[in-house]
Amino acid sequence: MNLLATPARLSCAESTFESEFKARLHWSADTDTAIEQRVADILLEVRQRGDAAVLDYTARFDGLSAASMAELELTQAELKAAFESIPAAQRDALQAAARRVRTYHEAQKKASGESWSYRDEDGTLLGQKVTPLDRVGIYVPGGKAAYPSSVLMNAIPAHVAGVKEIIMVVPTPRGEKNALVLAAAYVAGVTRAFTIGGAQAVAALAYGTATVPKVDKITGPGNAYVASAKKRVFGTVGIDMIAGPSEILVLADGTTPADWVAMDLFSQAEHDELAQSILLCPDAAYIDAVQQAINRLLPLMPRADIIAKSLSDRGALILTRSMEEACEISNRIAPEHLEVSSRDPHRWEPLLRHAGAIFLGAYTSESLGDYCAGPNHVLPTSGTARFSSPLGVYDFQKRSSLIEVSEAGAQILGPIAAELAYGEGLQAHARAAELRLNTVPDMRKPNQ
Repeated sequence: MNLLATPARLSCAESTFESEFKARLHWSADTDTAIEQRVADILLEVRQRGDAAVLDYTARFDGLSAASMAELELTQAELKAAFESIPAAQRDALQAAARRVRTYHEAQKKASGESWSYRDEDGTLLGQKVTPLDRVGIYVPGGKAAYPSSVLMNAIPAHVAGVKEIIMVVPTPRGEKNALVLAAAYVAGVTRAFTIGGAQAVAALAYGTATVPKVDKITGPGNAYVASAKKRVFGTVGIDMIAGPSEILVLADGTTPADWVAMDLFSQAEHDELAQSILLCPDAAYIDAVQQAINRLLPLMPRADIIAKSLSDRGALILTRSMEEACEISNRIAPEHLEVSSRDPHRWEPLLRHAGAIFLGAYTSESLGDYCAGPNHVLPTSGTARFSSPLGVYDFQKRSSLIEVSEAGAQILGPIAAELAYGEGLQAHARAAELRLNTVPDMRKPNQ
């Protein structure tokens, strides 16, 4: 096998850089119109026919026939049995990862997820009440590969937030259940689990059926059908985000072994042919060394075909004029995963504004963040890190404002509110404030 991976070689010093850079970054999130129509039909069918439609689509798309939804529900005993059936090393790894993910999200909750209030000088209480969602649905992909780490990353922050019911859906084509995924559900404390997937699973969670309970929010990645369905049910339920292809950007100063960086680029490229892996570096000789490492290591990879196509179609090795310029370009890309593979990563971190997750130092491979470092691996993609955040405890909570106005406070706030309400032409608003004043003025005429 003579596979070649030929990421684009770009230089910031070249006059063609801007056009080549933009062409390499371009990716459309638009879904095929045929997919959109198919998803719309599936959602309508599940909304109207409930369990019967879910059973029909599961048989059609997953080759899994069942007489009733009860046959597609995984019991807690099955989840526990799956946990006990996997090798001890996998059990230990799952539990260790779960502990770290839980510890991180508990710290996150303390930092930003608690209720608070204060009283001002007139005794008025103002604050915010933070409460968990009642029930959430987590979608776990189960087609091309199995993702037990996705179970941990979606279910554990929901648990930490205080969500009482976590409903997992996972497709099991031809009835093939992945024991590690089921074991992860057991470790993460999933409440109920169903072996259904695709747009029909999203519809069942969003609308509810006789068997699948309606949830308040759906999180987790999926294929184009799942992404389209999540977009369409948003508003009926909340969603986390619409995930695009995986991305990694390595910002390197040339001090990390080239083999390490090549493998880090592979780590995202192996996900999918549309994944994007980019290196930014001011050292041309080092970029050459990374390309040589790519050529040498690629044949050793089981998913070499996927890696080669991803790197050739969407990858880039970019020569910058300085590390400062590399940071500027990184901010323009706003990558999902950003590795600062540098001898002094903390020198460059303050210059980096937009990224889903920032991995500091040569020893911090992106893969550690995917599985067990602690922070969530569900991250914004396709430049949305400019305005979006990783999945977290806050995604499974909502906030209610608290206002308790004292009698003294009403005398101060009432005239202000009334004045503004009259200015907007909303007399009832103004009058509601004025009636609470100790001296109630005559109601203004509309033209006052």
